[in-house]
Amino acid sequence: MSYTVREVSAMLGLSASQIRGYTARGFLAPGRGSRGELRFGFQDLVILRTAAELTAAKVPQRKIKRVLEQVRADLPEGQSITRLRIAADGDRVSVRDGAIIWNPESGQKLFDFSIADIVEKTRTFALRAVPPPKSDEEDADACFELGCELESSDPAAARDAYERALQLDSKHVEAHINLGRMLHEEGHPADAEKHYHSALAIDSEHAVAAFNLGVALEDLGRLSDAVSAYETALDLDPDNADAHYNLAGVYERQGDKAGALRHLKEYRKLG
Repeated sequence: MSYTVREVSAMLGLSASQIRGYTARGFLAPGRGSRGELRFGFQDLVILRTAAELTAAKVPQRKIKRVLEQVRADLPEGQSITRLRIAADGDRVSVRDGAIIWNPESGQKLFDFSIADIVEKTRTFALRAVPPPKSDEEDADACFELGCELESSDPAAARDAYERALQLDSKHVEAHINLGRMLHEEGHPADAEKHYHSALAIDSEHAVAAFNLGVALEDLGRLSDAVSAYETALDLDPDNADAHYNLAGVYERQGDKAGALRHLKEYRKLG
């Protein structure tokens, strides 16, 4: 499935000359239609959007091209660039995949320093034993809070804390969601799916659980189920731009061009 310059212009808000300019600079290599016209795939749209955002952030054109080439070269086989978020932070470009952030030019992992500062200040307190509980429910909450504080500094300990919270209170929704997210980031989407289902069984209107479930199902290749989860997430939170963005990608993979266009337009409105 491919898109014309006119369709891309309508979706991304770029002029035809901008689109052809980015193509001429070598940011992407679109196909050609039967009459020689440019035809762009969904990944081309993602790259065009990224190039436009980086240009608006005053990142030099040569750097944009270098970054995009490096990101594409580093992608594991079978993984789509549509999963990534590429953004400028001052004169630095960063790539985010879930909770992981890195510099594509150096390969170095990055931290959100505002969060890192908080973690450093609270780490001494987080590593202390949990205070004696008044009840299992309060103890579960304490374990959950400990897990939140340890995620950046000690992921294994954070995971243990979430598991302990669920042992004490199997209906702790946020512990299910955070543990599911960590398992997914570690490459276990099937295990993550179970926790997201558990969270939704407890709170059927939890928009984050529905969205995260969609991401896990998409990574498991269960696209129809992923669509249902993303649509549930949007019913619960119509302003979830990432749900529209991910749905566009799923519809594109399913060959539903109209569905992909519709959600890309909604993503652009919210972005």
